[in-house]
Amino acid sequence: MKIIEVIADLGYLDTILGIAEQQAVADHWQSAVGEDGRCAIRLLVNPDYSQAILDSLQSALGGSESARIIVTPVELSLPRPPETDNEEDKLKRKTALSREELYNTVSKSSQLDGRFLLLVFLSTVVVMVGLLEDNVAVVIGAMVIAPFLGPNIALALGSSLGDNKLIWQALKTNASGVTLTLLLSIALGWWWPYESSSHELLSRTDVGLDSIALALASGAAAVISMTTGLSGVLVGVMVAVALLPPAATLGFMIGSGHYDLATGAALLLAVNVVSVNLAAKLGFLFLGIKPRSWLDQQRARQSVTSYIIVWIISLVALGSLIYIRGQVDLP
Repeated sequence: MKIIEVIADLGYLDTILGIAEQQAVADHWQSAVGEDGRCAIRLLVNPDYSQAILDSLQSALGGSESARIIVTPVELSLPRPPETDNEEDKLKRKTALSREELYNTVSKSSQLDGRFLLLVFLSTVVVMVGLLEDNVAVVIGAMVIAPFLGPNIALALGSSLGDNKLIWQALKTNASGVTLTLLLSIALGWWWPYESSSHELLSRTDVGLDSIALALASGAAAVISMTTGLSGVLVGVMVAVALLPPAATLGFMIGSGHYDLATGAALLLAVNVVSVNLAAKLGFLFLGIKPRSWLDQQRARQSVTSYIIVWIISLVALGSLIYIRGQVDLP
């Protein structure tokens, strides 16, 4: 359950209560009118219906500069609200988080700040140790702390909402993280003598069609995890699997002068980036994540179309390169 608290002028009270009755909220109550003429109305709602309620409230309160809407999660509500939806309604529900909650979560996790760069630095150092020592456990540990989930999901969400600010923020954060990983691993490749005995390292220089399947699954799982409000730690590991080790391997091979192996790592990294973002975008499209107003929806539709076309063309091109490369390598 969630509490949607609306703070607005008394003149909006009937409108808010009408929305509460129309949307069949579990319960509602209000505070006394304050000195500023505003009162607080709290709505206890099923999270599956919070998006419809928020959209109705924003439309009704759009002309008020003093109105505020606050969403608070509820751990427990007793007595338990009765089940009011039927089987058809259950099938229609796709997300537990509203558009606004999802945007707030994704936007925070995609910010380029000292924390993000520090996590990238640490995860790169750890993953390089794991790759060079052929230690799977250390590689997995690096991917737990790698912060690449947020920027990639933010890129897909930004295109779904037609939000150019979020798109550029995600691109900047993603590019900065990958660049930092490449620079650190290039320096390590120049300093550390290369040994071809590490299976973990060499496996990131070989790319196949199975790599596309893994990255697509990672992107889709990330969207489902975030929109349902479940923990994104494990899904973050999946996304990091697709991005961190290939980027670190690419930099290391460049630094050590093994450009043939670096080509394979670069192809793997490119395939994973495209696949993760394409799957995430298709996931948001399937879940019906879109702007509230009609005009914004039209703008976002153009962004979504362009976004999907670019990623599909890129994936087809990369898939063709993988196939050709595989044929050339055959004896």
